[in-house]
Amino acid sequence: MATATTEVKTAKANEWYATGSRKTAQARVWIRPGTGVIEVNGRPLEEYFDRPTAKLIIEQAFEVTEMRGRIDAEVTVKGGGGSGQAGAVRHGLSRALTLYDSALRGPLKKAGFMTRDARKKERKKYGQKGARKRFQFSKR
Repeated sequence: MATATTEVKTAKANEWYATGSRKTAQARVWIRPGTGVIEVNGRPLEEYFDRPTAKLIIEQAFEVTEMRGRIDAEVTVKGGGGSGQAGAVRHGLSRALTLYDSALRGPLKKAGFMTRDARKKERKKYGQKGARKRFQFSKR
């Protein structure tokens, strides 16, 4: 079952906080008006995410809202792998952007970034080879 995430405006002026999650990754996102600098776990976005697809996924939230270069983001992400973490950061950024400006909710919702992607790896079942695969059946 998915846990509820908190969305609150931080005590600092002009800073908004939200959380995002995907698979087993959780991202905590703080945004503030700025020049478009995104820092993930204390490192620049390009340094933390090696794959260009991961960077593309994260920047989609800014592309849809046309906020690229106008918002700085500080992100703490843990758990999961590269793909899950990128999805969690995008989810957190989308939620934080709606707190920053509620008019951005429409485009983000239409693009599907506001919905938590509930797909996770299915567990292996006993008496089977994997989550879905069965052992070979022999009639005779």
